[in-house]
Amino acid sequence: MRSLTFVIGTGRSGSTALSRILNAHPDVLSLNEFMASVGDAAFPEGPVTGEEFWQTLYRPAPHFERMIRSGLPLPEFLHTRRPGRYTARATGIPALSLMVLPHLTDDPDGLLDELAAAVVRWPERTAPEHHRALFGLLCGRFGRTAVVERSGYSTGWAPGLREAFPDARFVHMFRDGPDCALSMSRHPGYRAILLLREIKEHAGIDSFADLTPEHVRALPADLSPLLDDRFDPALVRDRDIPLRRFGALWSELVTDGTEFLAGLPADQRATLAYEDLLDEPADELTRLAEFIGVDPRPQWLDTGSVLLDHSRRGSANRLSAAEFADLTESCAQGTHVLGTYQVTVEQRP
Repeated sequence: MRSLTFVIGTGRSGSTALSRILNAHPDVLSLNEFMASVGDAAFPEGPVTGEEFWQTLYRPAPHFERMIRSGLPLPEFLHTRRPGRYTARATGIPALSLMVLPHLTDDPDGLLDELAAAVVRWPERTAPEHHRALFGLLCGRFGRTAVVERSGYSTGWAPGLREAFPDARFVHMFRDGPDCALSMSRHPGYRAILLLREIKEHAGIDSFADLTPEHVRALPADLSPLLDDRFDPALVRDRDIPLRRFGALWSELVTDGTEFLAGLPADQRATLAYEDLLDEPADELTRLAEFIGVDPRPQWLDTGSVLLDHSRRGSANRLSAAEFADLTESCAQGTHVLGTYQVTVEQRP
């Protein structure tokens, strides 16, 4: 059985660079933003046919489609940089085509067609069994032996992935709290996340599935348009959102990731700090390779070191003293949780 590893974390933590590094390894199938692309919809309960499973991979993600149509595409959207035959305005961009397949090939449309031709013929089985078959198909297509899925903002999926793939390994990747939170504050996706949370708080609901027309009519005028098929991007881009809210979000996510990891068997869990990766790339990548079950080839280690961007480190230090102190305080809970974990049960990759 091929090894399967999930890299979970807050996002804005150097994990996109890690996907590029993993993709450069000749034995690793790097599934970039796979869970972010397909989400929980790709894990329906009970047996599903190959055609039904394929639709969960093909169907465009509505929230991403709205952002593209509104002129607010995320930098992670590889398809919008090099468009194929799909567009958000006309056809909708298939979930796999937005970030996953362009990471693997220069012909994502062709690969999508290949996968569709095979998957729709698959027999009825559970969603996890379909996913393992899909991973195996892609490994065979690219000659890889280990699968690593990495999505930003992914700690919430970890318990479900553990249930679906009990033998999978998990790496919790994180970055210095103030630096990461500041990066979140400048990213349209994380700004939208906080605004959507604000909508749920105003409506008094836990899920958008419970949102009613009455809830929408009661929302502030600068929030309700975000639920439309198209909205003014300035509502997300220019809204004044206090930095400390991003610090609190970082704390929440690293706490979730750390608590999840602590519940795993020691041989299925590992951590990876972005700053350690910058300081000792060869050592950290060697540990990561051994954890996921591939050889840390010298040429790959050299390539990985080149792909790391050191300029992002210490960005929060450029804030005013008051802003930095406030942001650091909002990150305090997460910083404490990480520190406690690292001196007790940590196994580094």
